[in-house]
Amino acid sequence: MVALLLLVWPLLKKQPLANQDGEQRNIDIARQRLVELKQQLQDGSLSEEQFDEQYLELQQSLNDDLDAEATPQRQPGSGRWVIPLLVLFVPALSLFLYLLLGDLHALKKLEQQQAEQQTAANVQAMIAPLLERLKQNPNDAEGWVMLGRSYIYLQQYQNAADVYAEMNRRQPDDIEIMLNYADTLAMSRNGQLAGEPASLIYKALQMAPDNNDALWLAGMAKVEEGDAAQAMSYWEKLAKQLPADSATLQQVRQMIAELAAQQPDKSAVAATTTNIKVRVELDAAVKAQVSAQQTVFIYAQALNGPKMPLAIVRKQVADLPLDVVLNETMAMQANMHLADFKQLRIVARISKTGDASTQAGDLIGSAELTLPASDQPVGILINQEVK
Repeated sequence: MVALLLLVWPLLKKQPLANQDGEQRNIDIARQRLVELKQQLQDGSLSEEQFDEQYLELQQSLNDDLDAEATPQRQPGSGRWVIPLLVLFVPALSLFLYLLLGDLHALKKLEQQQAEQQTAANVQAMIAPLLERLKQNPNDAEGWVMLGRSYIYLQQYQNAADVYAEMNRRQPDDIEIMLNYADTLAMSRNGQLAGEPASLIYKALQMAPDNNDALWLAGMAKVEEGDAAQAMSYWEKLAKQLPADSATLQQVRQMIAELAAQQPDKSAVAATTTNIKVRVELDAAVKAQVSAQQTVFIYAQALNGPKMPLAIVRKQVADLPLDVVLNETMAMQANMHLADFKQLRIVARISKTGDASTQAGDLIGSAELTLPASDQPVGILINQEVK
C-alpha cells in the first residue's frame, strides 16, 4: 500500500508542484539588478531615459522567467492510464514474491520450534535429577525408562543405548527393553543394524514371534543384509496383524511393494542362473573363539578380477554347519554375474564385528571353483584367523 501511494499520488495531481525555489531565486536576482540600476542612475552613469528602458527590460525578463517556472511540463492527467496497471501489478507482484520466497506457516512453525526448544530444555533439566535419583536407587525401573526416553527425545542415541544396555543387563528377557536397546544402538551407528542390534532383534523375535516392533525391525535388518525375501516375509506377517485403519499398515505395504519392485524377474533369471552349492563347517579348533550370534558371510568372488562379491549370503555362527546355494539373485551389483567368470573363489568368513569388510581377528575359510559347477557342494572349513 505504501509503494502504491508513492507511485500513484504524483499521477493524481492536476498540476505539477511549483518550483518555489526557482521563483524566489529569479525574484532575488531582479531585485539585486534593480538596486544596481538605481545606483547607476544616482551616479549619473545612466540617464533617466536609459534607466526607464532597462527597468522595463528587467520587468519583462522577470515576468518571462516566472511564467516559464509556472508552465506545466505535461498536460494534466497525462500518464494516469498507468494507475490501474500499478494498482493491479504491484499487489500481484508482491503476492507472487511472498508465495515464492515467504512461508504462510512461518509464525506457526516458529511457535512450534519455540515450544520444542522449551520442551527440550525441560527434558535436559530433568536428566541431572534423574541420574542422581538412579545413583541413590539403582533398582528404580521407572527412572531408567524415563532416562532412556529423555535421551531419545534429545537425540542423544549413544547415551540412550547405554541406558538400555544397563536395563537389558538388569532385565535380560524384557522384549521391549531389548528392542529399544537394538534401536537406539543402531541409531548411534547412523542407522546400521548389523552386528549386535540385529542379534538383539532376532533374539526378541524368537522370544515373541508376533511382536510388531520385532517384525518391523527384523525386516529392516534383513533388507540391510540383502535378504529381501525374508524381509518381505516379516513385513507381510506384520501387515496381517495391524488394524485396517492403521497408518503404519499403509507404510508397511508401501515398503513391501517397493522392495518387491527392486527384485529381479525370477522367471528371466532362472534361465541363466548359475547355482553353486556350498557346505560350510567350523573347525573345532577355533570354535571357542566365536559366539553363536556372530555373523557369517558366505560369498563368491572372481579369482582374477574385481573383489566385489558376485553373490553373498549372511548367516550366524549358530547356523553352522550349514548348506547354502549361491546364485545370481544374491548379486550385490546387477551388472556383475557369476557366469561372467570361470574361476571363482568361495569364501566363508566369521565377522566378530558384523562388518562386511574383512577385519583382523575374523575367522575365514575358502575354496576355489571352476565353472560350470558340479552338483556336489563346495566344502568350506573355517579354520584360519585373519591377521
